[in-house]
Amino acid sequence: MKKTQRSKPVKRDDDMKAEYDLDYRKAKPNRFAGRSGKNCTVVELDDDVSEVFSDSQSVNTALRAFISAIPRKAR
Repeated sequence: MKKTQRSKPVKRDDDMKAEYDLDYRKAKPNRFAGRSGKNCTVVELDDDVSEVFSDSQSVNTALRAFISAIPRKAR
């Protein structure tokens, strides 16, 4: 694999805080980016809800039970 040349960090305007001047040479690819499938929806659970469910399987089981309790006409 051919290594690419890295450019020097771009200096920002003086009005930008120093913590926002990021050095992208140390950046790594997102290791979680490829995990979600085409039929996958990612949701964020509130803290109190996430304490009840330990994994995605328990959330899916609870949601399937909830769906089966809904009358067909309401779906």
